[in-house]
Amino acid sequence: MTLDRYADAIADLEPDEGEVETAELVVEDDVLVKAFALGPGATLEPHEHGDSTNVFHVLEGTVTVLQDDDRESIEAPGVVLNERGVEHGAENETDETVIFTASLCPLPS
Repeated sequence: MTLDRYADAIADLEPDEGEVETAELVVEDDVLVKAFALGPGATLEPHEHGDSTNVFHVLEGTVTVLQDDDRESIEAPGVVLNERGVEHGAENETDETVIFTASLCPLPS
């Protein structure tokens, strides 16, 4: 048994071009940690969490993070804070799959 949930969670994530695949790493009453694998050209559509803080941890590749009207390429390893109520999303503008996690807390009610 291993304490690390990452390798097993992403083992089956193989998104095609333009696709987003996800896996839940941690689901508790007060936090959700989810892995996102974006195939080349894929977009995680901008959205917001009014009552929760969301943190992206870029683990593999380079992802373009969108925040309101800003966009920035973040290379692994990288950490991005998406404050409560700030619209955020992600795009893969590369030819390789990119992987990041998103931690959300507290969980929306």
